Amino acid sequence: MEFNVNSPVLFLIAGLIIAVVLAQSVWFLVKAWRRGIEIGMGRDKLRRIASTAAVFTVAPAVAIVISVITLAKDLGLPLPWLRLSVVGSLSYETIAATNAESAMGLTFGQVSALTATQYVTIASVMTLSIMVGIWLVPLIGKKLQNGMISLENRDKKWGNIFSASMFIGMISAFVGYVFCDFGTVFSGNTAGLVPPLVMAVSALVMCLAGLAVKKLRWRWIADYALPISLIAGMAGAIPITAWLG
Repeated sequence: MEFNVNSPVLFLIAGLIIAVVLAQSVWFLVKAWRRGIEIGMGRDKLRRIASTAAVFTVAPAVAIVISVITLAKDLGLPLPWLRLSVVGSLSYETIAATNAESAMGLTFGQVSALTATQYVTIASVMTLSIMVGIWLVPLIGKKLQNGMISLENRDKKWGNIFSASMFIGMISAFVGYVFCDFGTVFSGNTAGLVPPLVMAVSALVMCLAGLAVKKLRWRWIADYALPISLIAGMAGAIPITAWLG
């Protein structure tokens, strides 16, 4: 029997896991609603909060849908749907899937069919690696947080520098991945220019969104800046790739 990345069984497994996560969300929503009533927030205020929160979930949902579509070309729908519905991000999932495929001699975005062994390998790399962060939280999370709070209490300036440095370090790992093939440009392969130019398009759109918020007071666009920049980058990748051959 030939393996199918969009097998109904995989949809069933992913659907059951996501249903459990949704059930947890509903449970916490009910608990929060009841607690709000207990402390006197009022049903009208709670409805406004719930409506506002529902509206602002549209922006990240668009980014998630784009991510699922991006990964579905190689991996089918169930796995990306599951990964990005529970814990995951486009940047991490794409890098993990690409590295796993590269190790097996495959090229991300150019895979027509996967064997069951290849699929399990990719799913394992995507899932087990990111779970390290979940396992580390109960082990070192409290100590790390207390250390940062202690540093901020002693010297707020250095506390902010330390927090910013950690964030920049995390971003640098992904930026390095964008430029990892840039050296091929010097040997005449212009494909290495595609990721940096796509990143530049997304960054430009994000900057324009920031200017719209600051100069034009379009504060609503702040919640949609991420999906808009993602869409712009993906759309820009088409003519950029065609231009560079």
